[in-house]
Amino acid sequence: MSRLETALRARPHRGGKALVPFLTGGFPDMDTFQTLLHAAEEAGADAVEIGIPFSDPVADGPVIQGASARALAGGATPDRLLDAVARARAQGLKVPVVFMTYYNPVLAYGPGRFAERAAAAGADGVIVVDLPPEEAGEFLPAARRAGLDTVFLVAPTTPEARVARVMEVCRGFVYCVSVTGVTGQKRPVVETVQDLVGRVRRHTDLPALVGFGVSDPVSARRVAAVSDGVVVGSALIRALGDKRGTSARDAALGFLRALREALG
Repeated sequence: MSRLETALRARPHRGGKALVPFLTGGFPDMDTFQTLLHAAEEAGADAVEIGIPFSDPVADGPVIQGASARALAGGATPDRLLDAVARARAQGLKVPVVFMTYYNPVLAYGPGRFAERAAAAGADGVIVVDLPPEEAGEFLPAARRAGLDTVFLVAPTTPEARVARVMEVCRGFVYCVSVTGVTGQKRPVVETVQDLVGRVRRHTDLPALVGFGVSDPVSARRVAAVSDGVVVGSALIRALGDKRGTSARDAALGFLRALREALG
């Protein structure tokens, strides 16, 4: 069992549900980003999702799009982000790390080379948002060879047969999209989430985590009541605002500790 899956499965035994914050790689600057990785671990995150900034996203809402544009303007690249994670690991970061990206940067980098570099830097898994299982024939074997978990997304609109297909190739955890739309724009409906998680659990016992629209302790607690945990991105980026350095670290700690308390 991978470090990512092990950490998420261990959370119920420690009490509560899993918390996975999303950080835009290189936002608000590279040094602060690296500090935020350690802050997430200190606040009790069970894993951290790192978005590789991309100029043409399809799933990111305006908050994460803005953070990505700022990171790109500051010189964030896949290589620089991989190096930042490697430095964080050298400094003692132990929390599992999952990269979130689109396939264009992976293809430009080279699927095999990207998987090898990500694993060597200390990543545990990868989410390629726009890569369906049917088109992942080149990347999946490369990720497996490198020891990376491949996390896939399912949504309320995903048909039952497709849920089963996605579960065949999903590793680490299942990312349950709570709403139809992009990140940070709609509030999740608990009944919809419960139905989606129930359908996922008919095909796998992997942890089912819910993202898109989880924005505060109240919504996190409600969604976690019918799932194994939450992924929180836009609300965290919004809480960081224009802060940098120690101010950003303190803002992240305060925001994430409130979520950790709500999730148990």
